[in-house]
Amino acid sequence: MKHNDSAIAPVGIAVSAPAAGDPDTATTAAKEPGTPKAAVKGPGHPKPTATAHVGRGLLLAVLGVAAFSLTFPATAWGLTGMGPWTVVMLRSVLATVPAGAALLALRVRPPERRHWAGIAVVAGGVVLGFPLLTTLALETSTTSHAAVVVGLLPLATAACSAVRTGARPSRTFWIASLVGAVVVIGFAVQQSGGMPNRSDLLLFVALLVCAAGYTEGGRLARHMPGWQVIGWALVLALPVTVAGAALALSVEPLELTARSVAGVLWLAVGSQFLGMVAWYRGMAVIGIARASQLQLAQPLLTLLWSVLLLGERLPPAAPATALAVLACIAVTQRARG
Repeated sequence: MKHNDSAIAPVGIAVSAPAAGDPDTATTAAKEPGTPKAAVKGPGHPKPTATAHVGRGLLLAVLGVAAFSLTFPATAWGLTGMGPWTVVMLRSVLATVPAGAALLALRVRPPERRHWAGIAVVAGGVVLGFPLLTTLALETSTTSHAAVVVGLLPLATAACSAVRTGARPSRTFWIASLVGAVVVIGFAVQQSGGMPNRSDLLLFVALLVCAAGYTEGGRLARHMPGWQVIGWALVLALPVTVAGAALALSVEPLELTARSVAGVLWLAVGSQFLGMVAWYRGMAVIGIARASQLQLAQPLLTLLWSVLLLGERLPPAAPATALAVLACIAVTQRARG
């Protein structure tokens, strides 16, 4: 899914045309060391329009959000036959299989030393931190409630991006983002009866670590294909996840049902690997802050899956929330940073 327009680039560096007015995407092939000469197009070579390039980035980001929207329902399925630590560690170990195989088959060189700190943040945020915290929260929370709380992730990611990359989105962008966040918070508070509980606290911490992981991943995806970003993060976390999986399997109950296996397989392949591949490439093209606002639609998609896959009742306020959130997305996509 995630590709340097082909998802398979054994050498090469992801080359993105900068989106107008977005400092997150300001990078060129000529400035990246090690870029093959053939990748730098000179006069006379046809170039894709900026609109088409941004359109592809937008599509990839949307595909990433669609994959992530199934994460909570898949986690709930996994928890029907496994403990929370088993679900988290197994999903990461299994996701490392296709990622590591691709890195080996294509003989991808390890990242430069300067990139390993960012990869460690990705590993801590999206490979370990967010999956663990949200899985523990889902032991006592419904997927629909967790989905609306995690709806704050776009604002957290945009704020983290502004601090980390120096991006300066416009005032309109921030106003629309805040309105979207207020809508999501109001929805979450209404559903929880106005009293945040332990699962809410776990979800709020998960937002922070995930925002950091998304920001670093989007930044790194401007220097290497996004599938390599998540691939190296999974490899870096492998000693922890293998040891954790072995320990969890020895102490937690295990019942391999069709639902529990399907849930963990989707978490590993769909959410942890392919979804991250598409998401990081999309952020690299259209900008971290702007792409993050697409996730305002993720809670609404998760609500739909919760009804269809888990039989949960759709909250009455969902349609109104959907319209408000989609309006905020439209504004943030038109606003220039």
